[in-house]
Amino acid sequence: MTDKVAVVTGGASGIGEATVHRFAGQGWRVAILDRDEARGTAIADEIENARFVTCDVGDQEQIVSAVNSVATDWGRIDAGVCAAGILETPSTILDMDVDAHDRLWRINYHGTVHSARALGRAMQAQGSGAIVTVGSINSYAALPLAAYCPSKTAILRLTEMLAVELGRFGIRVNGVAPTYVLTPAIKARIESGERDPDTIRQSNALGLLVEPDHIASVIGFLCSGDAAAISGVMLPVDAAHLPNTHYRGFAGGVPWT
Repeated sequence: MTDKVAVVTGGASGIGEATVHRFAGQGWRVAILDRDEARGTAIADEIENARFVTCDVGDQEQIVSAVNSVATDWGRIDAGVCAAGILETPSTILDMDVDAHDRLWRINYHGTVHSARALGRAMQAQGSGAIVTVGSINSYAALPLAAYCPSKTAILRLTEMLAVELGRFGIRVNGVAPTYVLTPAIKARIESGERDPDTIRQSNALGLLVEPDHIASVIGFLCSGDAAAISGVMLPVDAAHLPNTHYRGFAGGVPWT
């Protein structure tokens, strides 16, 4: 066991849940912040030295209260992971549902801002810490997701800015940029026919269906001492999706085909 403390938003599902188990498996105390009280409580009950705090990251007061509660009760916060987020159905910007657009930004972007600010202030007092945001391959390329894609692009720049602003306090800020990950949300879209698993495999160079654990392992690394000199990076965890897409889109054709 260690005396290290991690806070994971969106910790009741998907990448967040996998990250909770990653930290817990290394002996960290873990605070699970999520809106899903039933699922979050169940996960916390299964893990020694874990606790659940009901929290809507889109509400600044709630996230500040939750983070401060953990910092007060456990004395410190060594790692904070901003994993809370939602998906959307593809659409054009002209045809998008504006209410759905605003809701996604409230959770994905504003929620990340509120979470990072609360975590940064808690870590500032102790002079150390690591924050990891969750971007996406959408952070680097235009995809037909009218709200999701711009929100993840904004998180990339936010991560870089925070790395500069918080570095003077000994706080590192990085991000992960996953490809399609087999979270419950993506699995539901596969089951409904909205996503095709073969298309997902073929979109990356490894022909791999990426699991939440793949992302959680990289998050764990970025929060560890092994990444002590890494800050301001948005690291793609995409089985080479980004280079594969550009390479295969070459107008001159792919050499081996």
